[in-house]
Amino acid sequence: MKVDILASGSRGNCIALSSGTKTILIDVGVAKTKIEKRLLEVGIRPDQVVAIFITHAHGDHIKGVPLANKYKIPIYAGEGEWSSIKGVDEELIHYVSSDQTVHVIDQFEIDAFPVHHDSYEPYGYAIYDSISKKQCSICLDTGKVDDNMLHFMGDSDYYIIEANHEPNMVEVSDYPVSTKARILSHIGHLSNEQTAEALKQLVRGRGEKIYLTHLSSKNNLPALAEMTVIRALDKKGFKQGTHYHLEVIE
Repeated sequence: MKVDILASGSRGNCIALSSGTKTILIDVGVAKTKIEKRLLEVGIRPDQVVAIFITHAHGDHIKGVPLANKYKIPIYAGEGEWSSIKGVDEELIHYVSSDQTVHVIDQFEIDAFPVHHDSYEPYGYAIYDSISKKQCSICLDTGKVDDNMLHFMGDSDYYIIEANHEPNMVEVSDYPVSTKARILSHIGHLSNEQTAEALKQLVRGRGEKIYLTHLSSKNNLPALAEMTVIRALDKKGFKQGTHYHLEVIE
């Protein structure tokens, strides 16, 4: 399995997971033309994309949905999210739920799990590739990580998870009080400490690859997010570069 983070953050999110000649996209939060360009830059033709999965229907996750129409790509999202996703050809629309595994071209098995965000029916995804025998778990916008989410994400080879903010930086920011409350709420975004605690429970020290994503440009620092996770995993006796591999996506 090959992982390419094509876009990350409040300006747009898009993740490509590839195996053999087939690719799945998780979110399409930048313009269609930018996704096409970035796919080509990492050696993927847009017509190799066999499915798109949407975490939730905020603009920074769905801006590029016209890509589905152009290449006739099936696009999956929670039923509640489709009220906010417009312009997709009807025959390409599919629903996901937490009680049904989606099979794509008899190669990828995708399990959706509910997350906690201010959207109608937001999901994270655990994707298993039967060719590489690898699993990738993707957990983007969520205000907390619960036991059910840990269950779905467990035993993965790749973890793509948000480390959005440092709470003290949010508190002293110039954001309106309502925005601060939203970010820090249980339906907002994960702090560095929350992300570190989740990874502390998930990582087994088998060489897992961790991608920290969706960092706030105003309320976080890449080095701070990185060191918070490294300290947490160090307490388990796991060393960066030996027991796991960590990359911060800005």
